[in-house]
Amino acid sequence: MSSSNDRLLRFLSRSPTPFHAVANIRSRLETAGFTELLESQSWASSRLNSGKYYVTRNDSSLIAFKISTPPEETGFRLVGAHTDSPCLKVKPNAITVNNGYAKLALEVYGGALLGPWFDRDLGLAGRITVRTQSGNIENYLVNFDHPIAFIPNLAIHLDRKANEEKSINKQKHLPAVLCRCDGDNPSFDGLLRAQLLKEQPGLDVDEILSFEMSLYDCQAAALVGLHEEFIASARLDNLLSCHGGVEAIINSSDNTNQILVLNDHEEVGSSSTSGAEGPFLLSIIHRLCAGEENTQRAISHSMMISADNAHGVHPNYADLHEPEHQPLINNGPVIKLNSNQRYATNSETEAMFKHICQTHNLPYQVVVVRSDMGCGSTIGPITATRLGVRTIDIGVPQLGMHSIRELAGAEDQQILVRALTGFYSVEKWPF
Repeated sequence: MSSSNDRLLRFLSRSPTPFHAVANIRSRLETAGFTELLESQSWASSRLNSGKYYVTRNDSSLIAFKISTPPEETGFRLVGAHTDSPCLKVKPNAITVNNGYAKLALEVYGGALLGPWFDRDLGLAGRITVRTQSGNIENYLVNFDHPIAFIPNLAIHLDRKANEEKSINKQKHLPAVLCRCDGDNPSFDGLLRAQLLKEQPGLDVDEILSFEMSLYDCQAAALVGLHEEFIASARLDNLLSCHGGVEAIINSSDNTNQILVLNDHEEVGSSSTSGAEGPFLLSIIHRLCAGEENTQRAISHSMMISADNAHGVHPNYADLHEPEHQPLINNGPVIKLNSNQRYATNSETEAMFKHICQTHNLPYQVVVVRSDMGCGSTIGPITATRLGVRTIDIGVPQLGMHSIRELAGAEDQQILVRALTGFYSVEKWPF
C-alpha cells in the first residue's frame, strides 16, 4: 500500500463527521508547518507576506493557504472540496420508546441512498455544546467509535415483495434501535455526557445545551478487489478530494500563492456561513489582498479546481451513462462538463487542466451525463459565481455515490494528488 493510500484510509476511518474531518486536517497541516489564524484577530499584512496558514469556521470548514508573491500580480491557485456527506442526523428529542425498545429519532441529511443503512453496525459521532461549571460555553467533539445502534430490515417472511419493490418511509422506518428498555428510559444527554467524560476525563460539564450528532458505519475504510485496486469506504464523496487537496498543498512548491477551501453543507445546497455560497472564502481573499482593487486584480490572475467525485460507469447499469463518455475507475480524474452550467468547466479551464496532466504524464477522462437525464452540481459553479474566478470541475470516478459505503480507485486518488500538486506549482499561466 502506498503511503498516500495508507493516510487516506486512516483519514476516512477517523473522520465520521465534518467536525472530525476538519480536526484531523488541522492536525496534519500543523505538523506540516501551517500556522492557525483566527478570523476575530487582526491580520497584520507584514505577517502574511509569506508563509503557510489555515483558518477554520464552525469547526466544519477550513481554508488553508500559502503566500509567496503579491496576489494582485500573480493571483491564486485554488482547490475546493467539501467536508460533508449524506447521513442520518439525530433529532433534538433524540430517544423514543415503544414496544420495549429505545430508538434514536433520525433526520436524513442530503441525498442519502437509504437502503444500505439497514442492517449495519452504526456508531455515533459529532459536536456537542456545553456550559461548563465556570459558566463558559464550549464545543467538544465526541465519537462512540463502536456499534451502538442498528436499523433492522423487516424479515422477508413479513414482506414477500421486498426484493421486487421496497419503499422506505423516512419517518417510520429509519429510527435506529439503541437497546431494550424495560423500565428507566435512557437519557441521550446522559449518553453524551458519559462519552465526553470518557474522552476528556475531569471536564467540568454543567449542562449539555445542544448537539449535532450523526450515525455512521463502523466498518473501516479498506482496499478491496482481487488486486486491492479499489478503496471501499463511507464518505468517499467527498473526503477523498479533501485528502487530495491537503496532500497537494503540503507537497507542492512554495513559489506560488495557493488556497485550499474545504466547505461544509455542499450536500444540502451550500447556503450557510461555512458553505460555498457563504462569505468565508471571499472574506479570506479580501484580507489577503488588502482592498477591493487588489482583490479583483488577484482574481483575474487566478484559477480554481473544484474537486468532487464523479460517477464512474457502472458495469451493471452501463445504459444509464452517456454512451461515449463512460469514465472507468483507475483511469484518472474526470473533467466534468455541462452546457447548462451545473459544472463550471469551460474550454479554457478544461484546456489548462489537460495541459497540467499532460505535463506530468497523468491520465484524465471527460464526462457528460445523458441528454435525457438530470445533472448534479458542486461548489464549482457557486464559487465561480461568488468570486468571478476561472473554474473547472473535476473528480475521481466512483461507484455507489451517496451510499453508506462507496467504491473508488486506489490509483485514481494518487493521480489526483499529483495533478493538484502540479496545479498548485504552476508559476505562470500559459494563457
